[in-house]
Amino acid sequence: MATLTPQQLETILAQGEDSQHQFKRNITNVDAFAAELVAFANTGGGHLIIGVEDSGNVTGLSREDIARLNQLLSNAASQHVRPPLHPTTQNMTLEQGMIMVVSVPEGLNKPYMDNQARIWVKAGADKRHVTAREEIQRMFQAGGLVYAEETLILDSSSKDLHSLLLGNYIQHRYGKTLDELNLPLDQVIRSLKLGKDGELNLAGLLLFGQNPQQFRPVFMVKAVYIDGTNIASQHYRDSEDIEGPLINQYERALSFITRNLHRLQAGQGVNSLGKLEIPEIALQEVLVNALIHRDYFISAPIRILMFTDRVEIISPGHLPNHLTIEQIRFGLSNMRNPIIASHATRQMPYRGLGSGIPRALEHYAFIQFIDDRAGNQFKVIMQRPQTG
Repeated sequence: MATLTPQQLETILAQGEDSQHQFKRNITNVDAFAAELVAFANTGGGHLIIGVEDSGNVTGLSREDIARLNQLLSNAASQHVRPPLHPTTQNMTLEQGMIMVVSVPEGLNKPYMDNQARIWVKAGADKRHVTAREEIQRMFQAGGLVYAEETLILDSSSKDLHSLLLGNYIQHRYGKTLDELNLPLDQVIRSLKLGKDGELNLAGLLLFGQNPQQFRPVFMVKAVYIDGTNIASQHYRDSEDIEGPLINQYERALSFITRNLHRLQAGQGVNSLGKLEIPEIALQEVLVNALIHRDYFISAPIRILMFTDRVEIISPGHLPNHLTIEQIRFGLSNMRNPIIASHATRQMPYRGLGSGIPRALEHYAFIQFIDDRAGNQFKVIMQRPQTG
């Protein structure tokens, strides 16, 4: 992180503490020091300014304090934080006294923990201990340490597979029937990373399960066509709860949208079917991305909200890690569900490599993306042409 100038420091002290700037009169406990480092590294990085009261008044540090704090920091960052951190320090002399600025960059190997395996994050100007299982799972997911799709489904087995769906997939991918592979079904499941030890994992259930919602009821698509432009309207033109394996959800969700869109003649003969007001290929790309890249650690359905002026597709989970809307527009991606993605290339019109969003925009420019990190969801809004 960049060092602070005296002018920047004066501004920070005048503005007070926030999620990137923490004031401490002094620190004498190595565990307390480690907790502050962990919170900054897990959140967005920041500056720990020592020698300053919470009010912003400078109390100052002695040279002995500076020497002791440097030793304490070295011990905290290397021995009391896992994985170790590498903060930098800056000693600054102000009129009121000397202070130490500890700069902690955002960590690349989240989540970071203290010596007691506690995960801390910033919460405004303070920090909080992360205890909710879902939040911990998402942090491990963001660090690439765990994937929701690998979660084994209790009480499931190969008997819960849709044999025809799996058989067609094997035939299409390998040019052989399941019988011709001459392998035990459990071995096929392990080899395709769809489960182990006699149980299906979430990827196997969602891709090839007979009834995935028997085990995970919320992993579905809820679609509604609202007669108006406001979600508060009580008048629905159409609605559907779309269940089944992902390929079924994709096909039925696409059908729901297309049957409720207008078809435009656009220079075609009056007897022609007409073109959809939103190109089908753009709808395909957005739907596939929602099903494959949503966050399956969040127990919520994908939602499709159709209005008279737009179509909204809302996926649980914001963009992973530091991926931005600008980056996905240019084809950058971060694989949240690699097993599902690897098989989906042979089930749905999914090509991977981050090409879906650029392809959708190529065929239809009137698409807005909203990465709602506070609400932990990703929203795609496709404007409908106004014909009247």
